[in-house]
Amino acid sequence: MRAIVIREHGGRDKLQLDETVPIPQAGPGQAVVRVHACGLNHLDIFVRRGMPGKHTPLPFISGGDIAGTVAELGAGADGITVGQRVLVDPAVPGGAIGEDLPGGLAEYALVPAANLIPLPDDVPFDEAAALPIAYGTAWRMLLTRGAVRAGEEVLILGAAGGVGTACVQIAKMAGCTVYAAASREDKLGKLRDLGADHLINYRDVEFDREVWRLTGKRGVDVVVDYTGEETWPRSIRSLRKGGRLLTCGATTGFEARTDLRYVWVRELTILGSDGWTREELEALLSAVRAGRIRPVIDRVLPLAQTAEGQRLLEDREAVGKVIIHPLE
Repeated sequence: MRAIVIREHGGRDKLQLDETVPIPQAGPGQAVVRVHACGLNHLDIFVRRGMPGKHTPLPFISGGDIAGTVAELGAGADGITVGQRVLVDPAVPGGAIGEDLPGGLAEYALVPAANLIPLPDDVPFDEAAALPIAYGTAWRMLLTRGAVRAGEEVLILGAAGGVGTACVQIAKMAGCTVYAAASREDKLGKLRDLGADHLINYRDVEFDREVWRLTGKRGVDVVVDYTGEETWPRSIRSLRKGGRLLTCGATTGFEARTDLRYVWVRELTILGSDGWTREELEALLSAVRAGRIRPVIDRVLPLAQTAEGQRLLEDREAVGKVIIHPLE
């Protein structure tokens, strides 16, 4: 089969298209999925570069967001049939598919059968493959951990990315007023189309000052910040008294400075969120089927253009998700 194989860590040139990779065979409790769509995430970039303190067995195939059809089932794989349309839950004990187990940037992927979620016929493969890591993370962060509710004001940083566009839609679904921050006017226009109420170009203004102005010097109820080191101090200053700061990552660095005076004077709450549950992915699928959420897909690329897809993420050119079609 064809697959994108990482044989050594480094730049995008380390993503090699290999047409001679053996098709995996399903063992007990396993399934082989014919991959119709695989969503790209920053996790794929981190795996390619190599993560400090994290050993990746090379050669390796990344790609955690997998949607396709069941090609083979091993012994003990119950409740699923060969040929069935499925979405794969990437979460495995201690890690994730595409990070700790080989992933879906290949024509076929070997996954635990217990991770297969039946995919209704009315949910396209591309939309399903956009969901698990980005939308699952956003759903848990906003609804389960952050408990956002109707009438609250929510600032979302990096709102044009995969997690960001998911947060905009989920916050709007919950009845919130959304302040969306991004780096370009064309991105902000697309965020307006998603329902964002206030648009902030953080290249032109200091976003905390702009939030303070827009809210009449009150601040917002919730800030979503997974950028980390570069934005954290301003995120703290953007919150009202009793506000909540939500985070699920730190793309610019983990050693973020916190001015504790704001934390105690404004009685702020800092909440971390990590991953998703199967139940949350199933709730997401229901929301997509009901038309309450429509995954934002920037573009779809064939397997051979995976490096270009990662470039779009690294250079922050994509609005929403980049989807790879391994069978093309």
